[in-house]
Amino acid sequence: MSALGVIAAIAGLIVAASLVLPLDRAVREVTLPLQHEDIIRQQAADKDLDPALIAAMIYEESRFRPRRSPAGAEGLMQILPATATFIAERSGGTRFEVRDLATPQINISYGAWYLRHLLDRYNGDDTLAVAAYNAGATNVDEWVEKAGGPAAFDASEHILFPETRDYVQDVEKRRGQYRERYEKELGLRVS
Repeated sequence: MSALGVIAAIAGLIVAASLVLPLDRAVREVTLPLQHEDIIRQQAADKDLDPALIAAMIYEESRFRPRRSPAGAEGLMQILPATATFIAERSGGTRFEVRDLATPQINISYGAWYLRHLLDRYNGDDTLAVAAYNAGATNVDEWVEKAGGPAAFDASEHILFPETRDYVQDVEKRRGQYRERYEKELGLRVS
């Protein structure tokens, strides 16, 4: 191959590489979006949570598109008004109004606070906390009791709601994907 051919081949590779990287980012944003990573990192640090877990829960709750659910849950982390009021009372949100849940900072802060609350309630058991976030702590408490306690609890067997069983599995799967694909953005790697 001539020198001109080698230069043309190298130029072609450079152009191809410059097209692939933005395309890869675009595909990633469509298939596994991430927004508000600064808020997620901050809330994860403040509440001693895995930022990939918060991102995975936001994905499963709203796909990073804030909305109101048919059940009345609000925002990115789909928080019910009654739950938000509970969080506000416990966390010192004295000026809280339900419409504040439309603000990503407040919604993610409240969702992260509630997730930390559930993790504390279930002694750090991610599966139980995520299940309670979806189905409510009362249901999870009943399932754990019927299972014979937390050590005997098997999500695939003891979570009685198929939606919650799927939710727990999907959150864990997405958590791994967020850890892998957004390691730097979520502050999981320093560089």
